[in-house]
Amino acid sequence: MTTTDSENICRRLVGRTAVITGAASGIGLATARRLASEGARVVCGDIDENAGNAAAEEVGGTFVRVDVTDPEQVEALFKTAFDTYGSVDIAFNNAGISPPDDDSILTTGLEAWKRVQDVNLTSVYLCCKAALPYMRRQRRGSIINTASFVAILGAATSQISYTASKGGVLAMSRELGVQFAREGIRVNALCPGPVNTPLLQELFAKDPERAARRLVHIPVGRFADATEIAAAVAFLASDDSSFVNATDFLVDGGISGAYVTPV
Repeated sequence: MTTTDSENICRRLVGRTAVITGAASGIGLATARRLASEGARVVCGDIDENAGNAAAEEVGGTFVRVDVTDPEQVEALFKTAFDTYGSVDIAFNNAGISPPDDDSILTTGLEAWKRVQDVNLTSVYLCCKAALPYMRRQRRGSIINTASFVAILGAATSQISYTASKGGVLAMSRELGVQFAREGIRVNALCPGPVNTPLLQELFAKDPERAARRLVHIPVGRFADATEIAAAVAFLASDDSSFVNATDFLVDGGISGAYVTPV
């Protein structure tokens, strides 16, 4: 981000505390930077201590090492946020994995299925469960759960557990958004398209044809930058989205609206 870009960003989140999981890289790191630039106090949760500490130091926040599949560690993450800053205003439940052994249902084993479900879906359940008591006491809060455009569309190049987990995140977010709306809490599912992150780069560097097969379906003709997803999170975290709730917030470059894309 350039100095000019930084100067143009609104300070919509001054005085608010944001908890981000998967904050050490990719969308999580870009979001930590964006929310901090808008004035938020950022708690960076990640399993990678070195990268997580570096992220927290960069944004002037706090790092908490957390295995998002462990209920006690997730509780400790949100307690640290409250004890350190006095509130939990934003929860960006973003940690996730997409391992190579999650593929077609015909080849994906039960162990791979369960591992992806634990990290991508159960962790979001745990984070929401931990964040909600703080937000209910405050009578305000914004929870943003990372789902995916694959929760909306089907694909013949399947990652079966990943797709199912993101569909679960979308359905759970919708349910929570409805349940807690009158307590001043909004819950939305962020549904990014393919993002140029280390996770995607690793996946596609091994198989350029697989990347090309996906790229052709994106009307804008490129993968998203993590900063573009972070901008969407900042919007959902702020009062600018005060009437956006219980929805699938697509940031996919037009994939979900496309039938035939430009040549």
